[in-house]
Amino acid sequence: MGRTPRRDLLAGLTVAVVALPLALGFGVSSGLGAEAGLATAVVAGALAAIFGGSRLQVSGPTGAMTVVLVPIVARYGPGGVLTVGLLAGVLLIALAVARAGRFLQYVPAPVVEGFTLGIACVIALQQVPNALGVAKPEGDKVLAVTWRAVEEFVRQPHWTAVGLALAVVVLMLAGARRWPGVPFSIVAVVVATLAAQLLPLDVAPIGDLPAGLPAPSLAFLDPAALGSLLAPAVAVAALAALESLLSASVADGMTVGRRHDPDRELFGQGLANLAAPLFGGVPATGAIARTAVNVRTGGRSRLAALTHAVVLAVIVFAAAPLVSRIPLAALAGVLLATAVRMVEVGSLRAMARATRSDAVVLVVTAVATLALDLVYAVVIGLVVAGALALRAVARQSRMERVSAAAQLPGEDRAESHEPLAGHLAVYRLDGPLFFAGAHRLLLELSEVADARVVVLRMSRVTTMDATGALVLKDAVAGLDRRGIAVLTAGLRPGQRQVLHSVGASELLREGRAYATAPEAVAGARAHLERTGVLPGPAAPVPPDAPALATPEEAAR
Repeated sequence: MGRTPRRDLLAGLTVAVVALPLALGFGVSSGLGAEAGLATAVVAGALAAIFGGSRLQVSGPTGAMTVVLVPIVARYGPGGVLTVGLLAGVLLIALAVARAGRFLQYVPAPVVEGFTLGIACVIALQQVPNALGVAKPEGDKVLAVTWRAVEEFVRQPHWTAVGLALAVVVLMLAGARRWPGVPFSIVAVVVATLAAQLLPLDVAPIGDLPAGLPAPSLAFLDPAALGSLLAPAVAVAALAALESLLSASVADGMTVGRRHDPDRELFGQGLANLAAPLFGGVPATGAIARTAVNVRTGGRSRLAALTHAVVLAVIVFAAAPLVSRIPLAALAGVLLATAVRMVEVGSLRAMARATRSDAVVLVVTAVATLALDLVYAVVIGLVVAGALALRAVARQSRMERVSAAAQLPGEDRAESHEPLAGHLAVYRLDGPLFFAGAHRLLLELSEVADARVVVLRMSRVTTMDATGALVLKDAVAGLDRRGIAVLTAGLRPGQRQVLHSVGASELLREGRAYATAPEAVAGARAHLERTGVLPGPAAPVPPDAPALATPEEAAR
């Protein structure tokens, strides 16, 4: 923190200017009021900066968390939200102790993009009542609440609030496009507040704010309600972990040689969520937008994020009366513009064009985020992505019939091809032999009718699970009942173990399993000679004699 203090202090001040209207807006959107957003930005921002795993991360209230909190407020009230924050903090610390941070790398990019798109839509819809100048209707389903707000506006239009919100949106988007280094969110809020006071405009302000943070308290905690709040707390903790680690990864990508510690980041977010509710704050996460501003304005250490929290604390204690005059329509405009800027059209277009599966996962995750719940949306996205990935992997599995003579050395092919023709079938298996594709691959094997011996080349099988081994066992048993012997070539130790575990030891015994394809073909030839199918040095044997040749006989 002492290497580049000037740059960090300036970056922290810039982030605070950007974070102020967002903290106010997300506090109002959560249902606990603007003071809850400020308390979260101050307390959680400071603790996560000190104890988190990223030197560049900026934490506080976010739009994604607000989306989760709205139904909790509607069902359990403010006390339920604060209790959920405490429980989520405990769960995050438990995840850190369990070293669960590394599992974020398994979240596919289409799920993240769809999740972000869905959140942007939900944030925008949440701002509709304030942007229209109507009281927020009751309910926790954003689509239904938005529709009722529009109906109320149609009955009693309030064009002043609409104009103010649209002016803020236009100023933020157009200004950021022309002068990206200027914090137009605070400029737009200041201009809107002055206009509302000087003209004056008939728009609702934020309302009275306490001049400072409340004393720490556990008065809101209801032990009897802990059981019913556990499920919402799991959802909040999952979202906090996902968004914080994604934000830290974004910060790493914007710098050179910086890597965050995911488990320490979870620990820092856990402490932040334990402390914020004590001061009336809502659950917090790492904020991608504020973290990006911190990096772009020169932040290099934890001092920048800590400065952001200190500046917001000064504003809370010294400028509460001024902040209370900010119009709600102006904050709605800030969050509408933020929602628009969250959508990366280029990334969405790239995902949609990559593969059909990526496009499906993106759309499903976005729709689930909008219609259901954020955590459910991520789970659904992961399930769909996993199913499509399994289908793609299964399609890579192939079983191809190849020439028996081609398995022998060049000098032996000419004399061996003709006698073996019509009696030996050689199949080469490629790719994984697992539950998603084993039945399709081995269906052809069970229908073999033009051979007395089948050789399976297994050296190109990348993996085999219990389902694949059982299907192979059943197919071999069916061929054995029809008098068709099955030999294997190139089994690996891992495949042998799986076959042995499911009771397919018959495929592993001497005379059935060979190291190479030429040895297996030679063993098949010896078997055909012993059973009298081919003429050879071995005399015919009765039907109840051992059917397969030993390696020594195959070599001869």
